[in-house]
Amino acid sequence: MFFRKSQPETQATAQGGAAPGLVRVGMTVNGKAVSADVEPRTLLVQYLRESLRLTGTHVGCDTSQCGACVIHIDGKAVKSCTTLAVSCEGANVTTIEGLAQGAQLHPMQEAFREHHGLQCGFCTPGMIMSAVDIVQRKGTQLDEATIRHELEGNLCRCTGYHNIVAAVKAGAAAMGGVRQAAE
Repeated sequence: MFFRKSQPETQATAQGGAAPGLVRVGMTVNGKAVSADVEPRTLLVQYLRESLRLTGTHVGCDTSQCGACVIHIDGKAVKSCTTLAVSCEGANVTTIEGLAQGAQLHPMQEAFREHHGLQCGFCTPGMIMSAVDIVQRKGTQLDEATIRHELEGNLCRCTGYHNIVAAVKAGAAAMGGVRQAAE
């Protein structure tokens, strides 16, 4: 058995409106304007991974406990597993894929690579996105206690966090160097 779309649905979709039961959402993701018809209950992480195929944002817990899904919305770190895609209408979203400039890694990504701030890598995108947010909020001179406190919402099941903390500290310092060179 199959169902045909009724004439009004086809006209609404052809005229740019969302089909019944769906909502048109538009945002800028990693510098590109995107839009799609989504169910009102679609989570941002689902939209990013399934519709846009940006799979660097991971789903770890679905409850905002682990931080694997952290992305930036309008420059602020947000856990995308509990954020509705429709709530991001008109927003500027940055995922881990949007940090690097071509082949040039973001200073925080480079610091995680240099300091081996990962093991399995599952938590790494969320850790990096959170770390960039920490630097934007707290500055580039971070001590270990501040870094550990600020990363409490990000879980890593593989490491003792020592290399992650070292990577965040080095990344913060490098971000300060990049800012100074740009000014």
